[in-house]
Parts: sequence; structure tokens; C-alpha cells
Amino acid sequence: MILYDVAMQLYAGIVKAVAPYNEKARQWSRGRKDIFKRLAQSIGEEGPIAWFHCASLGEFEQGRPLIEQFREYYPQYKILVTFFSPSGYEIRKNYSGADFVFYLPIDTRRNARRFLSIVRPSIAVFVKYEFWINYLKELKRRGVKTYVVSAIFRPSQLFFRPYGGMYRKVLHLFSHIFVQDEASRQLLDGIGIQNVSVCGDTRFDRVVQIAGHARQIDCIARFAQGHRVFISGSSWEKDDEITLRLIDSYRNLRFLIAPHEITEAKILGLCHAVEQMGRTPVRYTRIQEGENADEADVMIVDTVGILSSVYQYGFCAYIGGGFGVGIHNTLEAATFGLPLIFGPNYERFNEAVQLVALGGACPIHDFSEADAWLQALVTNPEKKEKASEACFQYVRANTGAVKKILEYGLI
Repeated sequence: MILYDVAMQLYAGIVKAVAPYNEKARQWSRGRKDIFKRLAQSIGEEGPIAWFHCASLGEFEQGRPLIEQFREYYPQYKILVTFFSPSGYEIRKNYSGADFVFYLPIDTRRNARRFLSIVRPSIAVFVKYEFWINYLKELKRRGVKTYVVSAIFRPSQLFFRPYGGMYRKVLHLFSHIFVQDEASRQLLDGIGIQNVSVCGDTRFDRVVQIAGHARQIDCIARFAQGHRVFISGSSWEKDDEITLRLIDSYRNLRFLIAPHEITEAKILGLCHAVEQMGRTPVRYTRIQEGENADEADVMIVDTVGILSSVYQYGFCAYIGGGFGVGIHNTLEAATFGLPLIFGPNYERFNEAVQLVALGGACPIHDFSEADAWLQALVTNPEKKEKASEACFQYVRANTGAVKKILEYGLI
């Protein structure tokens, strides 16, 4: 454990060292400045407190329906949401569904004690992948009911390796573990963890909620009106290369690109590439500022926080990240019945594997495969309709995780 604390402190030191040169590191560091003082001032004697922790934005969206339903079930509780990553905190720091939103202090024994002495949570809920050893030990010592929700386990994880003894012990610190699937339950059972329930993935509840209350975006609605729109969501460089070739090939379609990382250089580069092929790009924020976009046939989304609602205007979607460490959120597009493609690194994501098996999604390795897939959708309405229906029904068949968790009884 001493080595673990040293590793945590070393990590924090490295982040602070690179903060002057890296915006995310700067946010990470700045957001934790005087954090215990700010926590104490905000929380005071408020209570009882339900603490929900999310690593980043994706985990927050996964946990959000549970947070909001918890508030309806237990209105007497104040809700604290914490984030580890700036990509979650900076976007959701004003989230109205929580009473308090903070960064989580780095996981050392001292920080865990100070944090929990200030917050005094009655329950703690970690979303999907967060296994902070010192926080979990201190929660256990204080007798706080502690849960992980929407967890998924694979044989390759440390818990199931011969040298993973420390992390196996961590799993015993949870009061209960809510997993996505039976395979995860069986893995845990194999190492003696039996306080487990198979409840599914709360992301399905969230994306259906999004679809039912999707934000109407007038300028995108006008852009899409009367046209079939190919949406490239959370795209990286390799994804953009393929999409740009499709833009050049399919002059009868409109395209919308929402890059995963938004920098001025990235946006300008995409706009220039589109112009070079004789098509007309427009930046989303420029339309918002009053720029006329009537002639545009390619839109570049140069802001964050709207992609989940953008998918409602699509004909089909390309989900980025599959040529890197793994694809991004497929369910946000699937809930609107969009046929999907993505790169080859998708097999760690159950929903992607299942969508492929159902015919709603198609993995690709290069432009030619993307071209063949899109050509089939454009020329064969029946194929497109079957893929759309597969995606739409798959999402709805897998809702209900939030209800199962709350019916278990967290309090």
C-alpha cells in the first residue's frame, strides 16, 4: 500500500509538472486546488449525502439516469457527484441534478480520510470502472454502504491474474456489485465474490431518455431537412480520412463531422480538406453566431455536449475510435435507429459486438469497406430499414438496469 500511495503522489506530481504545457493537465491540477477547503465550505453540515463517483463524461452519462432516479426515490438525500477527469468535470460542473459537483482528490490514505470526514456520505456509488483502493478501504472502515454499478469484467483484468491479489481484495470492499452481464457474474464467482447482481447497463436507460427528450437544434434541423445526413461522431484522424473520402464520393449526401478532440487546427484542417474537393463546409458555432449556411453541405461540429442530440438528424453514423484503443459510444446513435460503422477495435464493447451480430452495425478496416456499406444503404432501402430497426429495438430491449438497482435497495 505504501508503494500505491507513492504511485498516486507521483502521478499527481507529473500532472502538475506538465500542467503549464497541457490544458487538460492544467484543468486537472487547478480543479483540485484548495479542494478540501471548498468541499467543507459547500457541504457544511448538509446531509444525508449520497456520493456518486464517475471517472469521466462517459461514466457520468452512464450513471446519470441512476442519479436522477435516486433523487426521486430518496428526496431527503443531498447528492454529491465527483469526477476524476476534466472531460467530465468541466462539462458537467453545473449539473443541476446534483447538489455538489467536485473533482475527486487523488487517492492517498490521507486524502481519503480528509474527504470522507468532510463529506460524511451515507452511501457511495462508483460507476463502472472506478476501484480507488484507499477510498474503498476507508469507506469500509466507516461502515458506508458502497456499490459499483454497470460494472463489466473480463478474464484479462488484474482481478483474475495470478498476481492480482491486491485488486481481488478490493472487490471484497464493496457492499454489492451490479454487473452488466452473466459472464461478469461468473468471473467474480470464480474468485469468491458472490455479492453480485446482473442488472444490465444503465447506459441503455440513459440513451432512451436522451431520445425521448432530445434537444432540438434548429440550425442542424435546417441543414438536414430534405437530405440524408451521414454523421461521423467522436472521430479521430483515421476516421476522418475515411469520412473525407466518402464526402468526395457521395455528392448526394450531406455530412456532419463531430471530432473527438476539438482544436482550431483540427477544425480548420477539416474545412480546408472539404473545400479542396469542391464541397462547402460550415462550422456549427458560426451558424450559431448568425452565419448563413444555406449553401453548405458539410457541417463541422466545433463544440462539445450536443452529439447525443445530433444523431436524431442522421441517416447513418460512423462511430470513431475503432482504429485506436476502442470505439466511442454506439448507443447514442443506435437509440435513434441509425445503422452504424466503426473501426476494427470494437470487441471489448458488448453492445457493439451484439449490434454487429444483429445486423445493425458493421466493422470496417478501410475506405473500401466503408464505401461498400454506405453504397448498400443508399441503394437498398430495405437493407437500411432492417439495420435501423435492429439498432432501435436492441436498445429498447436492454433497458431497465436503473429500476433493478433501485429495487435492490441501496439505502
